[in-house]
Amino acid sequence: MTLKQYIMYREVPNYSLFQFREKCFDYCVVIPVINENGRITEQLKRMIHYDIHCIADIIIADGGSTDGSTAHDLLCSNNVSTLLVKKDMGRLSAQLRMAYDYALKMGYKGIVTIDGNNKDSVESIYEFIDLLKKGYDFVQGSRFIKGGIAINTPKFRRFAIKYIHVPIINYLSGYNYTDTTNGFKAYSRKYLNSPLVEPFREIFTDYDLLYYLTVKAPQLGFNVKETPVTRSYPPGTIPTKLTPFKGSYLMLKSLLLLAIGYYDLKS
Repeated sequence: MTLKQYIMYREVPNYSLFQFREKCFDYCVVIPVINENGRITEQLKRMIHYDIHCIADIIIADGGSTDGSTAHDLLCSNNVSTLLVKKDMGRLSAQLRMAYDYALKMGYKGIVTIDGNNKDSVESIYEFIDLLKKGYDFVQGSRFIKGGIAINTPKFRRFAIKYIHVPIINYLSGYNYTDTTNGFKAYSRKYLNSPLVEPFREIFTDYDLLYYLTVKAPQLGFNVKETPVTRSYPPGTIPTKLTPFKGSYLMLKSLLLLAIGYYDLKS
């Protein structure tokens, strides 16, 4: 399949597009959100503090928020370039397919993805973009390498990362990752456009696309690197949309399907 054919047959959910600013940079930051309340607003303000809008366009990939957190005036006042609102079925991976497809069609050379729950070190975006410029195709943020910081990480999550997720992803990928559940990542245009990867398939719905892309990059010989980041959970009750049971189920399901080659391209 040629690149032109691949682009034509991408499976991307229908979405509404609201562009507040013209494309200004070669790189963009994609933030998937759904009902993040004030967290996304606080995160955008922190991004303004670190002048992220001066090095990258900011794209919000909304899964269908109903809490007013993606109101147009709110996003415009916080230097968001584009809002994409998903209209079809699918969870996180559908939002990412939507956003990555849009970003590639807009001609961005690379994409940084960061969660919209105000837990991550937005200032690290500079390093992600610098690594993309240096030729890396996949950059994984890590709390657990030198320079990384994990604050108030729930014990069950730390256990699952260290003893379940990381060992399985490392075995499948052949790369020595340390923080494979972290959604702070970056991708080159070359990697996402590769016909050997084809991330724009409806088979990816939940967290599976993130895991798949983490495994495929080293498998296929793309340039991969981990970079230190900080993730800070608030003290006390952890704000999350998934119970530990449901989150663990989705994680284990995706890992199992990944291990048996369910997401691999069929010849």
